[in-house]
Amino acid sequence: MSQHYTLSVVQAPKLKQNLALPTTIQTKESLFRPDQSTALWADMARWFGTDVRSILENIKAVAFYEVEELRLRVDQPLLVRTADKDLFLDSEGGVTSPNKAYFVKREDLACALERMTHSSVYAVEEDLRQGFLILPGGNRVGVTGEAVIQHGKIQTMKHISSLNLRISRDIPGRGLKILPLLLGTDGTFSHTLLISPPRAGKTTLLRDLIRLISNGVPQIGLIGLTVGVVDERGELAGMWQGVPTYNLGYRTDVLDGCPKASGMNMMVRSMAPQVMAMDELGHVDDVTALMDALRTGVRILSTAHASSLEEARNRPILAQMFAQGVFERLVVLSRKRGPGTVEGVYDLKTGRFL
Repeated sequence: MSQHYTLSVVQAPKLKQNLALPTTIQTKESLFRPDQSTALWADMARWFGTDVRSILENIKAVAFYEVEELRLRVDQPLLVRTADKDLFLDSEGGVTSPNKAYFVKREDLACALERMTHSSVYAVEEDLRQGFLILPGGNRVGVTGEAVIQHGKIQTMKHISSLNLRISRDIPGRGLKILPLLLGTDGTFSHTLLISPPRAGKTTLLRDLIRLISNGVPQIGLIGLTVGVVDERGELAGMWQGVPTYNLGYRTDVLDGCPKASGMNMMVRSMAPQVMAMDELGHVDDVTALMDALRTGVRILSTAHASSLEEARNRPILAQMFAQGVFERLVVLSRKRGPGTVEGVYDLKTGRFL
């Protein structure tokens, strides 16, 4: 992304939730009408050239709501990943064996990049340095190829060899089951860290918790709080030209495309948030900025990569924050019963499982 950051105030429609919801963030068919699948595939197909676009527009055997990733690798079969399967697609959009599938050509990737970057790879060089692109709606595209190195640092990518389009989901209400466990005895929102391995639903859950905290949940005595979101990678709000794709609540301000360390400082100075939310803590600069924010009384809600408390404690940056007692609650997610399975909510002050 460029160094021009976007600050937006998100306005949302009235919240209507049902507290009796499961703890697993799964995209259920009931959330998507069957007749929507074709239209959703067609919308996704617009990012690709003629051959791949035709395949995606003709898919009938795979419902769009089931798909988590679409993977294109040069000279390898076109593949879609669901929660529990890898499916190979032929030139007619049908599911087949790998050797009968459509084999991705280098031109397919070149055309996709042309469309995804709006014919300006230069404009997204900052993203390419980190190995990804963000599409409207928060869909994230992983990119690999030949890294161009200058002075020991990655400058950009060339000879792109694979793309991984990760489908972003928004499933309102999935945070309601655990939200009461994230409140202290006085009803104050606790400093909370969500951890999970990749593809286990932590960003989806984080997005929903932001929305709930911002709007308030009278059923559990939670009044709406001002939330500042530092959306470094553009996945939480799905901002596109300053307009959020996802509803993050009435009282949420979004700083888009800004490094977390700089963004936290900017948010505290300019927007006076009561809760600060961000995705994927992990840089040493994040800790310094987070500690500064804590001194202002702001509450922290964030995520990090780890599959267990033990693994998190073995990561130096997270270990430092645990040692300083930054977080009060830890939510551990997995994929055991589908993305977003809640393995446990821990009170880090008492070491108790809630």
